[in-house]
Amino acid sequence: MLDYSPLWETMEKKNISQYRLLQSGIDNKTLDTLKKGKNITLLTLEKLCTILDCTPNDVVRFKK
Repeated sequence: MLDYSPLWETMEKKNISQYRLLQSGIDNKTLDTLKKGKNITLLTLEKLCTILDCTPNDVVRFKK
């Protein structure tokens, strides 16, 4: 199972809002997918890491 809580924590630390993600090319559907803990593409993960200037570990973790 995917856990995107590191994403929300990273966004808070870097003072980046969901609105800024929308402005940077992340769409509403993707934000909804993240909130529900569903799968995203590696391209989306790369976009998030670029926007947030972080690594994938700062966006997602795997839970058993």
